[in-house]
Amino acid sequence: MEQNVIISRDLRTELHEAVHRVQPDRLFVLTDVNTREACWPVLSAFFADSTGEPAPQLITIGATDEAKTLDSLAAVWTALGEGGATRHSMLINLGGGMVTDLGGFAASTFKRGIAYVNIPTTLLAMVDASVGGKTGINFRGLKNEIGVFNAAGTVILDTHFLRTLDSANIRSGYAEMLKHGLISDEAMLTELLAFDLEHPDLEHLKAMVAKSVAVKERIVTEDPHEHGIRKALNLGHTAGHAFESLAMAEGRTVLHGYAVAWGLVCELYLSATRCGFPSERLHQVAQFVRETYGIFPFDCKQYDRLYELMTHDKKNVAGIINFTLLGAVGDIRINQQASKDDIFEMLDYYREG
Repeated sequence: MEQNVIISRDLRTELHEAVHRVQPDRLFVLTDVNTREACWPVLSAFFADSTGEPAPQLITIGATDEAKTLDSLAAVWTALGEGGATRHSMLINLGGGMVTDLGGFAASTFKRGIAYVNIPTTLLAMVDASVGGKTGINFRGLKNEIGVFNAAGTVILDTHFLRTLDSANIRSGYAEMLKHGLISDEAMLTELLAFDLEHPDLEHLKAMVAKSVAVKERIVTEDPHEHGIRKALNLGHTAGHAFESLAMAEGRTVLHGYAVAWGLVCELYLSATRCGFPSERLHQVAQFVRETYGIFPFDCKQYDRLYELMTHDKKNVAGIINFTLLGAVGDIRINQQASKDDIFEMLDYYREG
């Protein structure tokens, strides 16, 4: 699963080189309704003065995770088919994690697989969704229930697109960076906890993005199909996906990174009680998360529903819930089991602090 990840210095040149390597017969660009307006004009200008490349055909789907559906996927397949796509065509995914996940899945399955490039436009997609080869859609109310492992040939990370984001979406992506710091080392985590998210320095953030992506690349290279250490990247996600699915079911959709941040608090609590994770670090991260992301409101009547949602997590074996926990920052403990009572205690800690 070789993947060329570029921290962009010249998007025009890097994009044309990525296309030239494949030399597709037809070229398609997938956007959502927001990136079509905010980001597509940048790429369309690059192709307007290009020679020797097919003119890109634009495909647009709805925005937000609510559009990450089988219907949207079918719409992309239909547009590819009607546009004359063959096995020698290419799809460029221009958008956030929903676009790169769904577009990657569409490309991986159309004609049994066509080449694709990811150009993530959100911080979340830059440090997480667009890198590592996970593609998919939500199904039956469950996050990323259907998908395949298939990495984009090239991922181009251009932090200039972050200027199009609001504060909430910057924070959403930052949660995955916080996770990378927790599974990496103390110095990285300390830098992340000290960064000013209220007035982000984008040049400093660009350097931090490079470090964050390097953590994920190192782990994915070692374990591309998540048989072992790649499960480290799921820290915060067992609880986080449950929060996200509950919110979706109740019509109060939350940003993915916010759910992950809340999940980190829960799973660091389990790490402290089961693996000896330092309580001082737990409280420091929990305070940062509460100040930055607020608190996801739920009550004890919803514990059973949250538990049931966790049983659908893809890391589970034979119905037993598996968590990724930490013994310390960078001390990763995969395949950690917790009882229902443990999980309810974890939810108590999250709600009560």
